Amino acid sequence: MKLLRVTCCLFVLLLSLVAFAFVTVHPAGAQTLNPPPPSFEICRAGENVTICQGSRTLSYGPVDAGIVCGSGASAFEVFDSGTYDQLGIRYYDQDGNLTRRVIHEDYTFAQFSNPLTGKVVPYTQHDTLTDVLVVPGDLSSFTETITGEVIFKPAHSAPVLFNAGRGVIAPDGSIEFRAGQHDFIDYFENGDTSVVQKLCAALA
Repeated sequence: MKLLRVTCCLFVLLLSLVAFAFVTVHPAGAQTLNPPPPSFEICRAGENVTICQGSRTLSYGPVDAGIVCGSGASAFEVFDSGTYDQLGIRYYDQDGNLTRRVIHEDYTFAQFSNPLTGKVVPYTQHDTLTDVLVVPGDLSSFTETITGEVIFKPAHSAPVLFNAGRGVIAPDGSIEFRAGQHDFIDYFENGDTSVVQKLCAALA
């Protein structure tokens, strides 16, 4: 009888240890997380947090970059294309709600082009985007911090467009903070067309 009790106790203890190990290291089910992580990320559940991480390579373009050079009959639109490696990390709280995500991007190929002339301006880009959600699980509530650099440099020439430093963007899309040289912000947010003149000249 005593041996039976000891055996039962050991069996219950073993089941408890297996269950604990399953909870702490078994990949978390994507359906329990809000919002669900992208398919390329693998999730691991800890005691109070679930972390999802993965990498992928993406390509795009040519797509309209939103930059118009010149005016009248000589005006042309600038197009963008590129390939980049992306590493994504997501952090979920104990209730399965997303609290933060970090995205690292490293461009292996990128260029602006003018399809009318066939001219291109290559660029390099390395950046990190960190999104902190004010309301866990609600992607409309995040504040985004962007750090890194984008350098547009024609072959055998000095850079014609530059974007580097740190910027903080509020949930409503407004810029809370900026440090460094941000030609894109000056053009798209402030309407300063002078910052793209050298780029336009290189593509004309």
